[in-house]
Formats: sequence, structure tokens, C-alpha cells
Amino acid sequence: MSDQGRKDFITQAKEKITPDSTKSTQEKAKESLTGTTDRIARGVQGDESKSTGQEIHDKAQRTTDRQEGGTLHNIGDKVKGALSMDK
Repeated sequence: MSDQGRKDFITQAKEKITPDSTKSTQEKAKESLTGTTDRIARGVQGDESKSTGQEIHDKAQRTTDRQEGGTLHNIGDKVKGALSMDK
């Protein structure tokens, strides 16, 4: 379950386990856009006003983003990949 206006966990899991090679360019672009929107919502809303599950998930995502070189770098790479501009 996710907070209103956020990507639910099942959708996120499906996006991660589905190989990019089986996704259309439109699907990749949509995932990138909705992922970016979700990250923005994550940053705008304080943890104290989130459900427990959403708070735990957001903290884990922030940790992952830091390990992957930062949110902006990660988002930029995803957009380039979705538009096949990373080659």
C-alpha cells in the first residue's frame, strides 16, 4: 500500500523485475517519468506525515539513491536509457 499520489509497491516491484529488453520505449519513458514524480513527492512530503510502510520504503530508496551516485544522476541516467540516448 502506498500513500495517495504515490506509486504503489507492487507497481514498483513489477517495473524492477520486468527486463528492460521486453519493454517498449513508451513503457520505459512512462516508468522514468512516474519514478521521477514519485521521488519528488518523496522529498516534498515529510516522513512524519507518511504511513509507516511509505516512510520505511522512502528511507530505503534514499539510501539506494545515495549508493548509486545521487538522485539527480540516477534519474538523468534513467531518462536517457528510456529514450535510448545512453548509447
